[in-house]
Amino acid sequence: MSIYVGNLSYEVTEDDLNSVFAEYGTVKRVNLPNDRETGRPRGFAFVEMQTEDQENAAIEALDGAEWMGRDLKVNKAKPREDNRGGGGGGRPGGNRGGGYGNSSRGNDRRGDY
Repeated sequence: MSIYVGNLSYEVTEDDLNSVFAEYGTVKRVNLPNDRETGRPRGFAFVEMQTEDQENAAIEALDGAEWMGRDLKVNKAKPREDNRGGGGGGRPGGNRGGGYGNSSRGNDRRGDY
């Protein structure tokens, strides 16, 4: 399991996070994602601690705490959702082709229901 740390200053480093969370136990890993275009931190991170008790202590102490001028949002990380899915076009069934406005089918919409 890991901890989600949100509302971070864009100036924060992995070493900064490691130092803060080390007060609550052994830090196994810090992941500070960077924006692909700017290379700057994205304002959130994930921290893995040695034990669940250490994670809980860090969450309890740091959630809502002010750090580097920001009020932190610290909680258990949720499993990552796969957001790479294609299409859908906003209609149920995810049918991007055919359907409304497709000149090859004219006004016959029976296949869309």
